[in-house]
Amino acid sequence: MRRSLYEAEHEDFRQMVRAWAEKNVVPFHDRWEADGIVPREVWTSAGAQGLLGTDMDERYGGGGVRDFRYQAVVDEELMRIGATGVGFSLHNDVVGPYLRDLGTEEQKQRWLPGFCSGELITAIAMTEPSAGSDLQGVRTTARRDGDAWVLHGAKTFITNGINADLVVVVARTDPEAPGAKGLSLLVVERDVPGFTRGRNLEKVGLKAQDTAELFFDGVRVPAENLLGTENRGFYHLMENLPQERLSIAVGAVASAETVLAYTREYVTSRTAFGQPVARFQNTRFVLAELQTEVTIARTFVDECVRQLDAGELTAVDAAMAKYWTTELQNTVADRCLQLHGGYGYMDEYPVSKAWRDARIQPIYGGTNEIMREIIGRAMGL
Repeated sequence: MRRSLYEAEHEDFRQMVRAWAEKNVVPFHDRWEADGIVPREVWTSAGAQGLLGTDMDERYGGGGVRDFRYQAVVDEELMRIGATGVGFSLHNDVVGPYLRDLGTEEQKQRWLPGFCSGELITAIAMTEPSAGSDLQGVRTTARRDGDAWVLHGAKTFITNGINADLVVVVARTDPEAPGAKGLSLLVVERDVPGFTRGRNLEKVGLKAQDTAELFFDGVRVPAENLLGTENRGFYHLMENLPQERLSIAVGAVASAETVLAYTREYVTSRTAFGQPVARFQNTRFVLAELQTEVTIARTFVDECVRQLDAGELTAVDAAMAKYWTTELQNTVADRCLQLHGGYGYMDEYPVSKAWRDARIQPIYGGTNEIMREIIGRAMGL
C-alpha cells in the first residue's frame, strides 16, 4: 500500500539521515554491541547533522519544526539498519517534550542548546527496583531544604543511563499525597555530589544501548531544576506518554518491515529439497500473513502520527498502537527466524539480533498488560 504520511521534504530528510547512518553507524554498531555503549561522538555528529531536537526552537539550535514526522524518520532509519543501541528516540521523542513544553526560559537556555548539539545526552528515570509500570509505587523522595530539593532513592533500567548528562527524575515531593499524586519532576545534572551510577546492565538484547542503575544519596537539586509544576509530575507524565508509546510503535513497525524484507531475500536464495525455500506453500503463506499484518499496522501507526501532529492522538489510541505493533514485531521476528532454520539462530544473521531486540518492546513504555488495561477501561469495562 502506498504511504501518504510523508511529503517531499521528509523524504529528502530521510535520504540525509540514511547517508549519515550508513557512514557513522553501520560500520561500528557491532563494536558498540560488544562494548555495551555508543560513543559520545556519535551524538555530537548527529547533532551537527540536525538529527537531534528537530522540534526545538531555532534559537536553541533546534530544527524549529513541530512535526513529529521528522523524528519518525530518524526512528525508522535507525531501525532499518538494526541500530538499537543509538538512544536518539529516548532523547528526541521522550525527554525532549518535557524540556520543550515544561521548561522555563532559563531552563531552556541552559539545556536545549546542548540537547540539540548532542553535547548534552538525556535520560528519564521513572522505573525503580520495586516500581515499574505502576507509578504509584515510586519511593524516590525529594524534600525541600531552602533553595534546593534533597533527593534520595534509586532507579533502574534507565536508557542512556551511563552517557546521560541530564536525567529527569520522578520523585515523591509530597509524602502525604495518596497514590500517584504528590510526584514531581526534578532534573539532575551530571557529577553532582551524591549522584552515582551503577553497572551498565547486561541484557538479552539491545546490547549497544547503555542501560543503568542510578542512585541518589542526599543529592541537592537546585530549586530551579524543578520541571513543570510541583506535585503534578504524574499529570505531566500522562500528557507525554502517548508520544512515547507512539515512538515505540513507529520503531516496532519499521523493525518488522526490515525483518520481512531480508527474510524474503533469504528464502528466495536458500534452497531445500531442490528448490528455493520460497517455493514451499508454508513459506508463502507465512510471509503473506505477516506482510498483511505489517501493512495494517503501518497504516494505523501512520494515522496516529497524523493525529499526534494535529494534537488529537488519545492515550487509548497510543496504547493500541504500542500494544499491537510490539506484539506483531515479536511475531514477525520469531516466525522469520523459523524460516531461516538453524541459520536464524546464528549471530551472523540479522534475524537473530532482531529477535532478541524485539523482546523488550512489549515491556517498556508501560507493559502491554497495562496497555490492555487502558483500552479496556476506555471501553467501560
